[in-house]
Amino acid sequence: MLVGGRLFAAMKQSLGAGEWIRRVLGVLVLAGVVAIALGLDTGLLTKLSLTRTTSIEQSLLEKVGLERKTHTIAVAGSSLPVEGTMPELTGAVEWLNSPPLSRAELRGKVVLVDFWTYSCINCLRALPYTNAWAQKYKDHGLVVIGVHAPEFAFEKVPANVRQAVKDLGVTYPVALDNNLAIWQAFNNQYWPAHYFIDAQGRIRHHHFGEGEYDESERVIQQLLHEAGQADVPGGIVDPKAQGVQAAATPEDPAKSPETYVGYGRGANFASGAPHPDKPASYDTPYPLQPNQWGLTGRWTIGEESSALASAGGKITFRFHARDLHLVLGPGPDKKPVRFKVTLDGQPPGDAHGMDTDAAGNGTVTGQRLYQLVREKAPGDHTFTIQFLDPGVQAFAFTFG
Repeated sequence: MLVGGRLFAAMKQSLGAGEWIRRVLGVLVLAGVVAIALGLDTGLLTKLSLTRTTSIEQSLLEKVGLERKTHTIAVAGSSLPVEGTMPELTGAVEWLNSPPLSRAELRGKVVLVDFWTYSCINCLRALPYTNAWAQKYKDHGLVVIGVHAPEFAFEKVPANVRQAVKDLGVTYPVALDNNLAIWQAFNNQYWPAHYFIDAQGRIRHHHFGEGEYDESERVIQQLLHEAGQADVPGGIVDPKAQGVQAAATPEDPAKSPETYVGYGRGANFASGAPHPDKPASYDTPYPLQPNQWGLTGRWTIGEESSALASAGGKITFRFHARDLHLVLGPGPDKKPVRFKVTLDGQPPGDAHGMDTDAAGNGTVTGQRLYQLVREKAPGDHTFTIQFLDPGVQAFAFTFG
């Protein structure tokens, strides 16, 4: 069922195997009906990250040469071509700050669609600009829509997203795209991703990742002028973001890569062979090589995350960056988990992040991204976090 009609059509044309594909899909559909009847689907879907399914589908489409390509059409008198038509915003499991919005309702408005997820550091650093644009142009014909497309299972929980939206000060409409229906309708592949749509419902510009905020704002201004809006504000916003939302350092080729702490996408694990989904004891070898990380103590390494079975466990990472972030969450009992951070064996002092103090102390209270190190300049260091209570779940390191 997850394969989808697009891939089915591609395989049928390329392989001439329509009959056996139909049989296999028929069996899968019947199995799905049984799973739904038994209530197994609800528990399963909250544990799956559908972005991996989407990436598999996209990879197969590319291999058979039938991936969707962007074709542009020039617009007379404008530097912004037409890249396509805005798809319907259907499939969201819930909308925050607004009733569900449709393409027809948005006709006549300039629309900015922002694909994001609340534990993504790149999304968090772009968010101050999106917030600022929403406020600056809301009375001049701009509608900003955040499409929250989860990467981790905990980001599918509506209560978690509602709290994040509140904490981050997001007041524009947010669609909870847990099944990636809107993501797939846009054929999107990135966090964050901005799509700029004119008053006629045509996609006129896109930007993937952080940066180029001045250019993006000028696109908004141009589309508002094209829509006949008068008195469109000029100038460029400067949100002066702080903490975890502060802009990244200039591109650093030595910066450590995003690193997952589960076996599904994990890399550079230095504590021996993992024991998937089983409690096991691990030790971290010293010294670590650049970008290596290890576990100390008794952990259960799952596909998405690693969970600590007993107090005192550690995670160590040899990194190069200015900032170090770690996506963490408490255990199933939701009890807070205390931790202590060291940098090269010493308390972080002035290099502590927003979620630690100078002595390295902090507490995991919810499932989100924690900023644990913020230095004045990038450098090479060995980071260690020791958890004083059991149950913590660690998902991914990101750097800035």
